[in-house]
Amino acid sequence: MPTRSPASVKPTAGRVAGAYVQPLLELAVERGVALPALALAAGLPETSLSPVPESLAAADYVRLLDAGAQLAQHPHFGLHVGERVKLGTYSVYGLILLSCRDLGQVFQQTLRYESLAHDLGRSALQVQGSIAEYQWHSHFPQASRHLAESVFAGVRVFGNWLAGSPLPPAAVSFTHSAPTDTSEYRRIFGTDVTFGASLNGARFNAALLALPVPNADVGLYPVLRQHAEQLLQAKLRLQDNASITTLVRASLSRHLAQDRANLASVAQDLNLTQRTLQRKLSATGTSFQQVRDQTRQELALSYLGQRDLSLTDIAFLLGYQDQSAFTHAFKEWTGGTPGGYRDKLGKP
Repeated sequence: MPTRSPASVKPTAGRVAGAYVQPLLELAVERGVALPALALAAGLPETSLSPVPESLAAADYVRLLDAGAQLAQHPHFGLHVGERVKLGTYSVYGLILLSCRDLGQVFQQTLRYESLAHDLGRSALQVQGSIAEYQWHSHFPQASRHLAESVFAGVRVFGNWLAGSPLPPAAVSFTHSAPTDTSEYRRIFGTDVTFGASLNGARFNAALLALPVPNADVGLYPVLRQHAEQLLQAKLRLQDNASITTLVRASLSRHLAQDRANLASVAQDLNLTQRTLQRKLSATGTSFQQVRDQTRQELALSYLGQRDLSLTDIAFLLGYQDQSAFTHAFKEWTGGTPGGYRDKLGKP
């Protein structure tokens, strides 16, 4: 059977539902990390995590994972975030899974509605003979191991819960290198865990796909699926409307270091007149200047995590004439300095 893939979604416009963020915040607080400090360490406003936002940009969630791990000094932060998932973590998508007749249908609905919980990556399922392979393709391939580990631990825990008993261990593979201590992986996934693989995946006996979901309320399935489909289509429409912003961000990222991140250059890139580009951005509720500032901020936060780049290097890559101009802009974005933010990330 060929690989089955999910509905097309633009990851660069991605969001994470607030319910999916909740396990991360709960673990951070349990480990003694204050939410204002966690927000600041991830480059977010101090009050942005309390109350829990309705949704969060996927890139912000990835930074929260790393910030939580660093502030809590917790090497298995991602694994333990995943272990905290519950039915409400997946919102409407989770309710659909609970109404599925068997695990095969659970996987089918995951491929379709995963994005209602998050846009961190997409699932795929391949079945060849007696072997099934679940694959998870991250939209953030440069993210730390905590992202993939949180997803797979969550799948494991939720799968056991749906099945009503522990599922047989699967052969789990991760693309990242093996950490020093692998005991937590063996506890959660079993002994067959591989690191440095070509993809993040789990191989298991395909017969498990026929395993029924105990107490599934299959009568609710059509109603829940219709509701989820409406939510998915609404989300896709919003992302289509935001596609011009995505294209502008991509163009800006290419031009910043060449000091050509201006309206004329980007319009030429997109084969639009400057007036048309401005009109399209305005229709999405933003402006060229706002998109440029947001792009610079996101890239700045990413670059500051790369210790081989000096602050002067980063200022140049972002298209600033000197480090002081970069520092001034960073203070406007976050209220702090680039050096202060880098210090909060921890020493190399």
